Amino acid sequence: MYTRFQLAKKYLQYRVVSSNGKGHGTHSPFVYDFITKVLRDKKKYDCYEKIEKLRGQLLADNSKIEVEDFGAGSTIIKTKERIVKDIARSSLKPRKYAQLLYRMVNYCQPETVLELGTSLGITTAYLASGNKKGQVYTGEGSATIASIARKNFAQLELTNIELVEGDFSVTLPQLFSKIGQVNFAFVDGNHRKEPTLQYFDSLLKYATGSALLVFDDIHWSKEMEEAWDIIISHPSVTLSIDLFFIGIIGINPDIKVKQHFTIAY
Repeated sequence: MYTRFQLAKKYLQYRVVSSNGKGHGTHSPFVYDFITKVLRDKKKYDCYEKIEKLRGQLLADNSKIEVEDFGAGSTIIKTKERIVKDIARSSLKPRKYAQLLYRMVNYCQPETVLELGTSLGITTAYLASGNKKGQVYTGEGSATIASIARKNFAQLELTNIELVEGDFSVTLPQLFSKIGQVNFAFVDGNHRKEPTLQYFDSLLKYATGSALLVFDDIHWSKEMEEAWDIIISHPSVTLSIDLFFIGIIGINPDIKVKQHFTIAY
């Protein structure tokens, strides 16, 4: 993982090369709509307040739990015994990006959404709220954290979520076989190069032509940047959008020319 100083330096470089995000000069109709109708949408949707209230409760929760971590592990929390509020502070996607994911689902209305990395379920709740007629499948390695997430879904009265527990290397093949196709995916389960590329390869087999695949923390470390570069260079990828903390790709086979965008957000 990059140090805070290294990450800040990279963020400044990103801001220098990124577009202003107002859509001017954008050649892709989808990207123009994405910028104007999703990225810059300032509306306060009804679910925002409910989900953020729950986030606040988690950030104040002093309960201690035992956690099994199958991913790269937390760089902040070193012990298996953890406090819920510390997990919330270190692993929950910030409101800005969680709500962006909501708006993306709300705009695209995907039938099947796949999330790799449930954590305490805040981002999952936003994904599920974006299209309540769709189904969200989410995977979490830790049974203890998964249990908390399920309680959170019940508190928010979200019924279109199926949570799968266990190591992704075991659960993912079974899940892909079950759901058959993926219209939208958010990959936040393992911040290492090889697993990220494995998830990408698996998603390519099941993603529909209009699918969007979102990868978290693409500049988190050198190997995550390497993974992102490999992903956007893949022949199947026709569109990529770099928002620094997340990266979005499209694989529409009807688009013959690759388009890559770095947009300030």
